[in-house]
Amino acid sequence: MMTALKGAFRSMADSAPEGAPAERPAAAPTAETTPEPASAPVTPLVEMVNVWKRFGEAPRQTVALAGVDLAIRPGEFVTLIGPSGCGKSTLFNMIAGLADTDADGAVLFKGRPQRDGELLGKVSFMPQKDLLFAWRTVIDNATLALEIEGVPRAQARARAAAMLPDFGLAGFETHYPHQLSGGMRQRVALMRTFLFERELMLLDEPFGALDALTRAMMQRWLLDLWEKHRRTVLFITHDIDEAIFLGDRVVVMTARPGRIKTVETIDLPRPRGAEVVTSPEFIEIKRRLLAIVEEESIKSFSTGGAP
Repeated sequence: MMTALKGAFRSMADSAPEGAPAERPAAAPTAETTPEPASAPVTPLVEMVNVWKRFGEAPRQTVALAGVDLAIRPGEFVTLIGPSGCGKSTLFNMIAGLADTDADGAVLFKGRPQRDGELLGKVSFMPQKDLLFAWRTVIDNATLALEIEGVPRAQARARAAAMLPDFGLAGFETHYPHQLSGGMRQRVALMRTFLFERELMLLDEPFGALDALTRAMMQRWLLDLWEKHRRTVLFITHDIDEAIFLGDRVVVMTARPGRIKTVETIDLPRPRGAEVVTSPEFIEIKRRLLAIVEEESIKSFSTGGAP
């Protein structure tokens, strides 16, 4: 079984000599010689510091996350991968404000610790399913979060109408979900998330249910949208190619209990087209990440985790 599973993954000189002329005094700094002042460090938009999450009581306690440290900078696109059951969704729920960290650690937003649901409403979240209401049109589904926030209906619809072209939905505003393709439904759901206008977007495998061709098209479309608006994105995926293609950094989690195994910086130029996936640089990054994910997936399987 292990064999089958493994196959599935792949200085300056010393002092002047005696008798040498005395050293001249250093020249006064000029505009050309004065060093640039060091730039101030960027405060992460969201940061997890020694985050733990346990469920239940001993001896049946489950440790979902164990000492997670993760910082996401403003405007960054970070992708998150790891074996099933490693705590990715738990991590998402904590950043979304749907769950609190245990007392061991903290989740910070713009440098301030957040507890007791304080993060609720500060981030926008898109789950795996589009969750469109069958009785609402495209534009009515897209404006749902705005309506819940109390934005007047006419104002909400005007904001949505202005965004329709960016989402490839111009002309479909009066269509119902059953009249849309899978890719279009996902764009409506993403538009609803985008219109919520929060600085951080959490996207939980939004393209996981799409066929390969539609998925590739949606990945390129999402990157174009991100390049234009530069929202901060944390994106869960099980697809290593997708993680590399989309991300500025790829965060890899261990088997449960979830920890950060490694963080790979993706130094591939942007904007990225379909041809980047066949480049030697992409293939080498994929080789390294595949080996790490394979190792953690085998651990997960051997300890009774999800395959």
